[in-house]
Parts: sequence; C-alpha cells; structure tokens
Amino acid sequence: MLRDVPLPLSPAQIRSIVESQDAPIALWSGAVSSGKTIGSLLAFLMRLAVAPDHGLIVIVGRTLQTIERNIIDPLQATHLFGPLAKHVVHTNGSTQAVILGRTVHLVGASDARAEGRIRGSTIALAYVDEATLVPHSFWMMLLSRLRVGSESRLLATTNPDGPFHWLRKDFILRGAEVGLRNWHFTLDDNPSLDPGFVARLKAQYVGLWYRRFILGEWCLASGAVYDMFDEHRHVVDLLPYMRRWTAVGIDYGTVNPFSAVLIGQGEDDHLYAVSEYRHDSKRALRQLTDAQYSLGVRQWLADVRRPGEQGSARGVRPEWIFVDPSAASFMNQLWTEHVPGIAPAVNDVLDGIRSVGVALGSGLLRIHRSCEGLLGELPGYAWDEKAAERGEDKPLKLDDHSADALRYALHSTAHEWRYLLDHQEVNRAAA
Repeated sequence: MLRDVPLPLSPAQIRSIVESQDAPIALWSGAVSSGKTIGSLLAFLMRLAVAPDHGLIVIVGRTLQTIERNIIDPLQATHLFGPLAKHVVHTNGSTQAVILGRTVHLVGASDARAEGRIRGSTIALAYVDEATLVPHSFWMMLLSRLRVGSESRLLATTNPDGPFHWLRKDFILRGAEVGLRNWHFTLDDNPSLDPGFVARLKAQYVGLWYRRFILGEWCLASGAVYDMFDEHRHVVDLLPYMRRWTAVGIDYGTVNPFSAVLIGQGEDDHLYAVSEYRHDSKRALRQLTDAQYSLGVRQWLADVRRPGEQGSARGVRPEWIFVDPSAASFMNQLWTEHVPGIAPAVNDVLDGIRSVGVALGSGLLRIHRSCEGLLGELPGYAWDEKAAERGEDKPLKLDDHSADALRYALHSTAHEWRYLLDHQEVNRAAA
C-alpha cells in the first residue's frame, strides 16, 4: 500500500505507520503541515484493509464539514494517495463513506451531546481528527465502544494544546498504562514541503500559536495575548492612501464601552487601523440607545479623513460593518436605517486572536496613534492563567472592547487579506 502513494514519505512517517499497526491507541501530534495527517491516514487505510467484519468503522471530527475537508478530500486526492483515491466514495453532506469497500460512518463531535451518536455501538476501528477539539466525554465513550477485543484500534491526530489538557495529562503522559503510542512531528518530517511555504507558515504563526503549531510544544497560555505588539513597530502617525476601506468591527456595550475600529488597506499593501469610535458610558455618565449609537457611528464615518487625497477629503464607506453577533437589536437598528454592509462578525475567539496575531506578528497591521482605546488595551490584553490550568485557552474579559472590535474586523475578512502575507514575503526576499 505504501508503494501506491506518489508522495515521498519521511522516515518519521514510515516509522509511525509501521509501528502504529500494533498500538491500541495511536496518536500523531506536533506542528501544522508536518506530515502527520498523511502518515496517520495511510496507517488508517492499512488497518481498514484488515479490520474485522463485525464492528463499525468511524471517522470522528469536530463537524461533518471538517471531516470532509480534513479527511475525505485528501483521501480522494490522487496526487496524495494515487490509485487508492478511487476507492474512497462519498457524497458531500452524507454521514457515510465507502472506503476500500467498507462502510465508514462520519461522526461530528462538537460538544458532549455527540456521545449519544455512538452510545451502544460496537466499534472495530476509529480515526479521530484533531483529538484535542473532541469533548473529553466523547473520547471516553469512544474508548468504551472499542470492544472487538484485541483487534480494535483508535488512531488520532492533533496539534498541541495546553500542558494541562486532558489528552496530554491522562493519555500521552500515561501512554504505557493506557496503551497509547505517540509520534511527535515537526515541519522537517514532511519532505514534500516547499521551503517558501515553510517560511510563510513560520511568519503566520506567532506567540502562543508559534510555540504550539510550529514548535509543537504543549505550552501554557500565559502572559500577554499579543506579546508581539511593539509600539515602535506597529504604531504610526502618518497614513498612506487607502486602496480599500475594508471593514469596521463593532463591539457593542451599554454599561461597558462601545467600540468601533475602522480597517483600511493602504497603497503599500499594509492593513491599517485608521480610526476608532468609542463611547464609555461610565466616563461619560450617560448611556446611549441603539439609535444614538447608530447616529454616532454614521457621523464618525462621515468625518473620517481620507489620507493621501488632495485637500481635506472626509467621509468613508467601508465595504463591511461587522457587529458583535450578540448585539441583535443594534444590528436591527442599522438595518432599519439602511446602513449598507451590515453583518454579524465571525466570533471564533481563539481563531480570531490568531488572525490578529498573524497580522501583528508579520508586520502587516499598523495602528494609527489616534486609536487611543485600542492602543490602551492591546498591551494589557492577557490570557486567563486559571482557565489555562483547567486546560482552557481564554483571554481575561477585562478591558478588551476595542481589542474585540479589531478582532471582529480582521478575522471576518481574513480570507480577503491573507494573500498580502505572500506579497510581504516576496518584498522581504527582494530587499
């Protein structure tokens, strides 16, 4: 089967594939794009070929969509798996696939209720994508369902998380006791990576994410969230001409501060936090209504100076205005007033923090000095160390309103600006 794969395999991948065949629980962990998924999927196909006829075969992921994207799509790619790919049959949206002639059940496990989907089942072979994202209760239920004697196998992949995560504490560190073998992968273990791609990956992950996803460390979320922020590097007094007025991010507050941050793309292909609107009811001794906030935001945008244009040109119309998704009444107010481009922000906190961290760490994002609320919050925006000790990555909910507004604007448009990172890499190489 290994001879059918067109990609070169590293010694680490081959070793893990061979050694995993006899392991009750086999785990591939480490850096992103380090070859662990290819190695684990080949091991899964080899186990599937000899799996007993009695007992279910399951592939588990956070959602059905992530299973299709991370597992099924690669398995169907001939440039990855050669002639084996034609033996993977699946219709998008279906909770079943046929792989090497065997029916495989696709199980989404986004919360503890997912354990009901496998309760009562007898499972012969299971593959888990991104095991740290699977609820602990589901993992334990899955282990209890592997009851085809010594023939049952569980294969899983993961990127590292915090050092107190249950997967590390209860399984990796107790591997010999619980029957788990763990193979740690780095970027050097993937022989198919282009050096330029490796350089881009290293530029795109910073701080906590660099340690986990590039170095493969199981490290604690501690200290400043944006530890790469440097006033001398990131704060500017002068702005270039803006090619695009990309987005406004709005964090809604009545008792807490209300903050809006405007993002533009400069002619130098950097992103800029150009201006900020902020109302702190505690300082102003006055709370505003949705209508008053709407008026305030519209007047602010109408008064924003457009840099790089002749005279004192003012007034911008951003392509998008992303609002805190919990602020339904405020969004309704904006829609009622026919304000264009209104949408709920993408509020995946950790992924959003990572997007902001990428923009800051790469030097892509710069912040105008007038954004006083944002500049006041970023240096003190910190991880909750008590949550980290429980195995959770959470920032402290303290003085984070402008930081959240920035996250809404950047993360909701990340698909539109990530290509600028490649431009930066080219410019650095040419310098």
